[in-house]
Amino acid sequence: MGRFSWQILLGLSLVLVSALLYTLHYAIFQDAHHIFIYLLGDVAFLPIQVLIVTLIISEFLGEREKRARVEKLSMIVGAFFSEVGTALLARFSDLDPKLDQIREALVVANDWSPQDFNVVSQRLKGYDYGIEIREVDLEGLRTLLAGKRGFLLQLVQNPNLLEHESFTELLRAVFHLTEELISREEIADLPRTDYQHIAGDVNRAYVLLVHEWLGYMRHLRDEYPYLFSLAMRTNPLDREASPIVR
Repeated sequence: MGRFSWQILLGLSLVLVSALLYTLHYAIFQDAHHIFIYLLGDVAFLPIQVLIVTLIISEFLGEREKRARVEKLSMIVGAFFSEVGTALLARFSDLDPKLDQIREALVVANDWSPQDFNVVSQRLKGYDYGIEIREVDLEGLRTLLAGKRGFLLQLVQNPNLLEHESFTELLRAVFHLTEELISREEIADLPRTDYQHIAGDVNRAYVLLVHEWLGYMRHLRDEYPYLFSLAMRTNPLDREASPIVR
């Protein structure tokens, strides 16, 4: 209740000031009829005023604010994939023995429609992700993630990400994998149980990476064709991808 005490006090003060001004008006002009005519007119216009302010202006400002938040989130997601996400996706997908089952579907093309993205997204939900953890260069992966730890920490602390649950979950998974790897003094010759534990962390990050990458590609396709062009030509899941325009 204390949170709203100043609002209540302000509201009562404004009502009191209004009452005093009406009283002063009557004391000077002795014309209650005139007062009630304008009072009723003001009250009659109040619903229209509420409509204009709350439903039209507020909606317009809210849409602009939402658009600005989406733009900021897009920049953050783009920075993540540029710095570490694309490299991780390339590493993980190369060690997925069943990737050929979906690789062709993930070669995003310039003429893809929203329906094409929806079809691939549904197909990915039924895919059995898996990485040969013994084939993973854990030392190289640890070096990569340790070098990006500060960057990942900055992203995790960004309040704008609270509205992007799937990307926040991806960041949490990648950051956790980073912590798991750098907390081990020796990364070679781990026991089988520890390999299985790390494999679970890697697979979690891999699944979230693929889904978030596809969503990011869809956003670029719709909003930023020039960024989409480069992302398409550097697709880590496309064996024939090349940044060179041919």
